[in-house]
Amino acid sequence: MLRIATIGTSMITDDFIQVVNANDQAAFVGTLSRDADRGAAFTAERGGERNFTSLDELAAADDVDAVYIGSPNALHYEQALACIAGGKHVIVEKPFCATEAQALEVFRAAEAAGVVALEAMRPLHDPAFHAIEDALGEIAPIRRASLRFGKYSSRYNEILAGRATNIFDCNMASGSLMDIGVYTVEPMVEIFGMPSGLTSMATLLDPTTRQLTHGPIDGCGSILASYGGGRISVELAHSKITNDLLPSQIEGERGTIQIDHLSTPRNVRIDYRGDVVRGSATEPPREQSDNGRVLDLPKSSNTMEYELTDFITAIGGIDNVKEELWETPAGRHELGHYRDVTLVSLRIMDAVRQQAGITFPADAGKQA
Repeated sequence: MLRIATIGTSMITDDFIQVVNANDQAAFVGTLSRDADRGAAFTAERGGERNFTSLDELAAADDVDAVYIGSPNALHYEQALACIAGGKHVIVEKPFCATEAQALEVFRAAEAAGVVALEAMRPLHDPAFHAIEDALGEIAPIRRASLRFGKYSSRYNEILAGRATNIFDCNMASGSLMDIGVYTVEPMVEIFGMPSGLTSMATLLDPTTRQLTHGPIDGCGSILASYGGGRISVELAHSKITNDLLPSQIEGERGTIQIDHLSTPRNVRIDYRGDVVRGSATEPPREQSDNGRVLDLPKSSNTMEYELTDFITAIGGIDNVKEELWETPAGRHELGHYRDVTLVSLRIMDAVRQQAGITFPADAGKQA
């Protein structure tokens, strides 16, 4: 039985505890919160045994095997390192750290300690997303993709009302790219890898808000990445200040895949290209086939169950096949593969922030 504690009392932490309580291989111990009373109530309401009042207490707890870190982005690095030093496995909410350099340090510490460090990036563990990956060969060669996630955040209303919030705060390593754009970056890296070319544009919040945001920060943005010397182009779109109602899609010469929600795919369709018939001067080209199919995807009310399962599986195997898990680049379910996707994704996000002039306190400690 894997005994799991959590850091944070957010809705996403509550979602994670739900899958822990539903899994017969895991048990929820308790929560660490900056507000001791809130942490105690949160723990009791979810069946935990005790709450924690300090990071040192949690890291040293003998009755905790692993920690889910669901705190603000800027705290992930310090909290992960402390838990790893205490011999705990860690599963860290996205984004794993504020920068690639921080993430690399955490992964190296975990490897040295012989524990698992994993990013809680839902689609990468979701069999529905794997079904999309498996279908890519049906439309190959792939030429273009548009991966999108835009959802108006209620926290933006706080900024508009003149009140500070962690979700738009450089000191908390947040903003649209870090909080929601990561759901487009990591699937791109999972499918295509590190791009050969990268350009981006960010829409920054109004300069009058910078006393609240502690510097320029993005409300939405776009990224254009190229692969294979220009043979494939990928457009990413993210927003926390508008609603993006378009589906994501991946376009190949033999067909197009449409995805309803990139973070939690539920309705995915492949439309195969038919024979194209040239039209007249007044009639556009048309296709003679409406061939297509809807992918049969597994359903889950809480897709965090999949990342928990992969986390438990990695922990179960790390003592016996540690080198295999961390070092072999082959399988998409291997721990080393997840680590590489996290690091490449943060490298991209570091570059995008640099192009936009968005800086975090963690950037001051960035290593070459």
